[in-house]
Amino acid sequence: MTTFSNKELEYLKGQRLARLATVDTRCSPHVVPVGFRVSEDSSAIEVGGHNIAGSKKYRDLQANQRVAIVIDDLASLDPWTPRGLEVRGTAELHQSGGEKFGPGWDAAWIRIVPERVISWGIEAPPFTEGSRRARSVGRG
Repeated sequence: MTTFSNKELEYLKGQRLARLATVDTRCSPHVVPVGFRVSEDSSAIEVGGHNIAGSKKYRDLQANQRVAIVIDDLASLDPWTPRGLEVRGTAELHQSGGEKFGPGWDAAWIRIVPERVISWGIEAPPFTEGSRRARSVGRG
């Protein structure tokens, strides 16, 4: 089984902003907007940014690599047409190579390896049969 469906990949590649959820050593949650992209092999989500190695999210992930990221938007306000994707999984922290995200970005970056993927409003119109898709994915 592939990590993302073709429609999910098309949606993800058209988005640039996500919300990353982490927890610290006291299990206090932290959610922050981040820039992201789909990995070249389409199996993971990659997060990079400015001063990422010095950020709370990076410190949180050093202590607990469990992570969730949500990418969503409204295709339309009228009619109300929400769509999006949640990925739950494990974060792999990298100290180099983040320059690939763009000029001025830090060397450090995060790869999110999906274990559970939930999407809505992508495979079918929202609130219709087949609109919500949830599944576990393997570490291929």
